[in-house]
Amino acid sequence: MIGIICALKIEVEGIHNMMSNPQTTHYARMSFIRGTIKGKEVVAVECGIGKVNAAVCAQAMIDLFKPDLIINSGIAGSLSEDLSIGDIVVAKDVVQHDMDGTEMGDPPGEIWFNDEKRIEIPADSRVSKALENACLKLENTKTLVGRIATGDAFVASVDRRLAIADKFNADACEMEGGAIGQVCYRNGVPFAILRSISDDINQNEFMDFEKFRKLASEKSIRAISYFIEDFDC
Repeated sequence: MIGIICALKIEVEGIHNMMSNPQTTHYARMSFIRGTIKGKEVVAVECGIGKVNAAVCAQAMIDLFKPDLIINSGIAGSLSEDLSIGDIVVAKDVVQHDMDGTEMGDPPGEIWFNDEKRIEIPADSRVSKALENACLKLENTKTLVGRIATGDAFVASVDRRLAIADKFNADACEMEGGAIGQVCYRNGVPFAILRSISDDINQNEFMDFEKFRKLASEKSIRAISYFIEDFDC
């Protein structure tokens, strides 16, 4: 089974619309929609915005449905002048740019687990490669495999974006992927993240985000469709 977690309703509706025989399971005030797409079992859910919502959702999906893999699909802001609205970033790994223990001498972004410390959480290379190949089928779309930085903040300031890019060598920023990656990593569930750029390094005010997120979401949904068709679970 392929699990798909989206932050916004506009994203998960596109996945739902592709399903045959959808059935809904309500849990923790979330609606998990399970069905088949191109003959493969899929479960999709809207998790809401932010790291806590994303983590709760990912753990619930793992516990309830035991997916073979989880994809976080959605939108992101660019941290690079090389990425424009509608381009796509597939994560090679994720970091949490607002994880800050520097006052204790930790490097920025370092996460303390009970048995290890780490900054980068690697995405599954096989799933990420399949997502990249799916994105290459999209017309007029640049696809980059890179690092996605997650934090509980909508980062509009160009200076803040450039600082995150410089500190973490990241290509895009958003508010859920790092948390989903962390939950999957600790549960041993392969994960990948696909983010379509909804606001570039210059067009990054909230009005621009609202204007372009529909375009970006539609590209993500098409890429997910290609992925499901081609991927062998």
